[in-house]
Amino acid sequence: MALKTKADEEAISVFAENLRQLLLSSPLGNKKILAIDPGYRTGCKVVVLDEKGDLQKTDVIFVHEKNYKLDEAKHKIESYVSEFGIEAFAIGDGTAGRETEQFIKGLNTGLPVFLVNEDGASIYSASEIGREEFPDQDITVRGAVSIGRRLMDPLAELVKIDPKSIGVGQYQHDVNQVRLKEKLDHTVVSCVNAVGVNLNTAGKYLLSYVSGIGPSIAENIVAYRKEKGRFINRQQLKEVARLGDKAYEQCAGFLRIKNGDNPLDESGVHPESYKVVEQIARDAGIKVKEIIGNENVINKINSQSYVNENTGLHTLQDILKELKKPGIDPRKEAQAFEFANIYSIEDVKAGMIVPGQVTNLTRFGAFVDIGVKQDGLVHVSEIAHKYISDPGEVLKLNDKVMVKVVEVDLSRKRIALSIKQTQELPEKNQSTTWKKDSSRPHSSAPKEKESSSMEDAMSLLRKKFGK
Repeated sequence: MALKTKADEEAISVFAENLRQLLLSSPLGNKKILAIDPGYRTGCKVVVLDEKGDLQKTDVIFVHEKNYKLDEAKHKIESYVSEFGIEAFAIGDGTAGRETEQFIKGLNTGLPVFLVNEDGASIYSASEIGREEFPDQDITVRGAVSIGRRLMDPLAELVKIDPKSIGVGQYQHDVNQVRLKEKLDHTVVSCVNAVGVNLNTAGKYLLSYVSGIGPSIAENIVAYRKEKGRFINRQQLKEVARLGDKAYEQCAGFLRIKNGDNPLDESGVHPESYKVVEQIARDAGIKVKEIIGNENVINKINSQSYVNENTGLHTLQDILKELKKPGIDPRKEAQAFEFANIYSIEDVKAGMIVPGQVTNLTRFGAFVDIGVKQDGLVHVSEIAHKYISDPGEVLKLNDKVMVKVVEVDLSRKRIALSIKQTQELPEKNQSTTWKKDSSRPHSSAPKEKESSSMEDAMSLLRKKFGK
């Protein structure tokens, strides 16, 4: 029983860390997106989303197999790009994903094209949340919307899906389910709080994960927005039904208001600390707005001078740290990724060196998408030249890596990959351990020297013992 509990905790920790990295994936931001859920026989579902993620247009195009209507599809896509001012394409990476990407890139629109991990999109489509958001749309449209929104902000969209359906776990169905849910919920909350939430644009599902806010208060915040309009300061939160002083104290610092009455409302500084910041600004002879992001001024501030019975030294240091980069999303902006010109496992040959993206991490290795619908496995021993016991020591989800194809098993649809075989050895080890792009020990000069030494030793023994 103790071993089972220990194994459960290990698997749960792996899942939670993978989930954290996935939730903190790079967002593209508020862009006008044309999203496509690819398909062969039934066509590709197309949706247009505005910069807020609201659905503007739906359609279907046929660009694959015998039912293709390429000219019609080309005309539709080009007209939507022009009419709606599209800024990027989001294409699901499942069935027909790479082929659809190839078609869109062939249109030469000059816009970035993103292949988006669509794990869990079908779960959202059939969920109560999906039906509530789009009661008049069918499952395929909801799936395409989820793909587009996931590109805009992975965190805001993925919180709507059961984490176990996202595809980044390890034995998640075999572990203690109560403990798993508890750990994953905590992970989601910590990610949401780390990023912060735009109070005027966040949906109720994202808001519900902010500390101090549950599903009912999140609904009340959205209802307040619809009735009163956008929030212009954090104090208005106290007018929201059932959001009392305790909840306000917990949540206010995580809720951001852009272009509001108080510039500090856009930062992670909690309202109870505003007076301290105002005093610091007065002592520096500048306005509060001018101190935000002004590292030259902030670095000269003596934290100890502002310590009082309500504000300790550690709190002041956190405030100053936040003021240096107020409200900055810790996530980097998403960048389009280019796969090699291979589209199926049959195109993959041993010895190829191709780009890929890390899609899952386990204790025994990393799974990497090289663009052929079947992720390859980089065993932990093939990740780095140095010894590592956990792939997470050097890799993260969505890392872009170069991999060498070590083996392809078509019958079982398995691809073995290596990262270290694409890398130069550290200089000090090159003469004694491995060759570049080789999985075998160096077998020339060192072995000759070793062999010569052995022969000399045997010769001396023969002379000594007369044999």
